[in-house]
Amino acid sequence: MGPMTIVRLYRATDRAALYDICVRTAHEGGDSRHIYPDLELMPSIFAAPYAELEPDLTFVLDDGERAVGYVLGTADTPAFVEAYRASWLPRMRERFPALDGPPSTPSEVMIDLMYHPERMIVPELAGYPAHLHIDLLPHHQRKGHGRTLMNAFLDALHRKGVEYVHLGMVTANTAARAFYDRLGFHEIPVADAGPLTYLGRRTDRTAPPTAEA
Repeated sequence: MGPMTIVRLYRATDRAALYDICVRTAHEGGDSRHIYPDLELMPSIFAAPYAELEPDLTFVLDDGERAVGYVLGTADTPAFVEAYRASWLPRMRERFPALDGPPSTPSEVMIDLMYHPERMIVPELAGYPAHLHIDLLPHHQRKGHGRTLMNAFLDALHRKGVEYVHLGMVTANTAARAFYDRLGFHEIPVADAGPLTYLGRRTDRTAPPTAEA
């Protein structure tokens, strides 16, 4: 019998694995390397700042050799935006300079997102102050590990007294939507959602599902 797969808190030695997981799941749940050739870009927006700023809410799935999945996020989205702008963004300026004009490539679109963290603050989501990102490498999907990761994150938020959490997913990623539906997430109507669908749920896993906060 091989090593046991466990969920544990992120460690600094997981950094390379964290980046790899993000890159290999960043395009509608699949590999993004052909779209974003700089392999630091997507993790620097969607993974690393959370591990840095919210380490107590950053969990990895460890297969006995390395991290093969993660869930991470924040308990307070507006506070995270302020911390991101104050302490994370300045460290990105040399590697990913701000654009001089409108973005013209997929990578530039993402760099533009990097410099506008206020995009995370959506009025319709005010009742769901926490948010999250969850990703697993393909070989570790559909084995119950996503639920175990999500439960660890929800329980950590619940212990902090945070009642509701949201996430934004690319609407085209129908497999992800089915996963979230199974975990009790419901859609939150957002007027200007663009390519995203927003979902939310209670952090208390013992409470009955609710359609609104």
